[in-house]
Amino acid sequence: MAQKSEAIAEAENPIHIMPRSHLSTENNKTGSWRYLRPRYDEKTAPCSAACPAGEDIGRIEMLTTQGLFKEAWETILRENPFPGVCGRVCFHPCESVCNRGEFDDPIAIHALERFLADTAERNDLKPLLERLPGRPEKVAIAGAGPSGLAAAWFLSRLGYACDVFEAAPDAGGILRWGIPLYRLPLPALQKEIAQVQAQGVRIHTGKPVTSALLKDLQDQYRAVYLACGHGRTTELRVPGESLAGVADGLEFLARIRNGETPPCEGISAVIGGGNTAVDVARSIVRLGGRAVILYRRRREDMPAFGDEVQMALDEGVELVELVAPARIESENGRCRVTLRKMKVAGEDGSRARVEPDGDKTTEVVIDRLFKATGAEAAHDWYNPPAGASSILTLSHCALEKKDGGPVTMYGGDLTNDIKSVVHAVASGKQAAMALDTLLREGPDAILPKLNACAVGSGPSLSMEIYMGGERRLRNPHVVAYKEINTDYFRYSARMSQPRLVREERGRSFAEIDLRVSGNIAMREAERCFNCGLCNQCDNCHLFCPDMSVIHDPSTQGRHINYDYCKGCGLCVVECPRNAMTLEEEIR
Repeated sequence: MAQKSEAIAEAENPIHIMPRSHLSTENNKTGSWRYLRPRYDEKTAPCSAACPAGEDIGRIEMLTTQGLFKEAWETILRENPFPGVCGRVCFHPCESVCNRGEFDDPIAIHALERFLADTAERNDLKPLLERLPGRPEKVAIAGAGPSGLAAAWFLSRLGYACDVFEAAPDAGGILRWGIPLYRLPLPALQKEIAQVQAQGVRIHTGKPVTSALLKDLQDQYRAVYLACGHGRTTELRVPGESLAGVADGLEFLARIRNGETPPCEGISAVIGGGNTAVDVARSIVRLGGRAVILYRRRREDMPAFGDEVQMALDEGVELVELVAPARIESENGRCRVTLRKMKVAGEDGSRARVEPDGDKTTEVVIDRLFKATGAEAAHDWYNPPAGASSILTLSHCALEKKDGGPVTMYGGDLTNDIKSVVHAVASGKQAAMALDTLLREGPDAILPKLNACAVGSGPSLSMEIYMGGERRLRNPHVVAYKEINTDYFRYSARMSQPRLVREERGRSFAEIDLRVSGNIAMREAERCFNCGLCNQCDNCHLFCPDMSVIHDPSTQGRHINYDYCKGCGLCVVECPRNAMTLEEEIR
């Protein structure tokens, strides 16, 4: 009976024997099961591809998030010698393609760039950048504007001795004489010009490049880069534009930057819709006058930066749309301007195509009129010769190479379709790379070499890639928003740029956009997706079911042990930034 009870009890409470291995699974190399292979594959952020200077923006923001401000600043300088300038006056096309903009708001890239430059200036930081051994050739550069100085910066890093010749008493070109202090303070510009000079670049001011001097330079230097800019305002081509009350907008801005206070009492009209027109109008307000902008298209068609137009309106500048000057007459020391009314007749690319609205006109009587309708080269010979067989035309510059003679290059506003500071920098960089390739490897190597340095699909170029930096290993594929794993990101508002209040702006030329703190900058940089870049989040290691992602001391910080990786793809799926790729295994 007792035996039966024990049997019943055993049946009711069976003993579970768990299988257990006393051997290592090291010999069971499950990587042999794999038909898909993950690998680390850093890619290109859309902001970098959209930046004419090709800055490595994703990495810049990553370093800023980590508090590595000097390293982030140096990363900018590898591609652009003017972070303090561009952080203030660039129209930041990078932000319009920022993937974060599809999630909540784009990163304030230009504000962070300015923050890094301000931090470097405040702490008197000195950049430590790669530089190639010196070359025997010397290069002359005509024009100390953004393109000429950028070319000198990059050529000096490539080993060339550079002399820059500038007609004005100070270097800077449009940055020094054409942009008001409330947008670009003089110390910020001077700091970055001094940084170019610290590379060994010699700047000769008060030296206009005449046709005679150009011939001398071509005899003395291996190459000459013409970056004279567009310093002459285009004509209105209407009767009366030579009257005493009609002035040049660029000359007006230059007088103010030279310390003068031109009379602006009464009403002043500004013809144009670009940044120069807006700058002239806002400067008039600061000098105590009333300003009216007369523009032949609509406000949304103005090439001026949208936020600059809005601030101008906030400061009291008036805008009259769809009018064009037809005739200017003198009347009791004032100007009577007949305006032809315009109407929208369709679309011309990104803005309206306009035509006269029949014979409709209106008249305004003003105290003075400023022309700001665009600019052109001061002399025709500044421009590259049209149709010459010896000319190689690139996206941002042109080279003329005659057998046995010096190389003549053209860049900046002389060749760029878009007249902006950052496009001028891109032109100087491309000219430097093209000239270096020509002198080292010959003309046939120029296009292949530049194409190999493209950021994404181009036309932006990377000097870091050209000089053999780590960026050359990056995949040119531009990361799309749908390729970001947004489960790992929280909604966060874009930083608010601190500014002088409206009442304070109109009383002085003090800088409007104020500095931001390091904490604000780091929080804003932390919002960046760092598209296509590994920021050491370690998701690949944490999610790997085979523990085949191994930490190591390499730059990548880890590697995949393919003996055990089964190719499940979890690491690729859980990578927040698309810094990995899953591809077919080839055996």
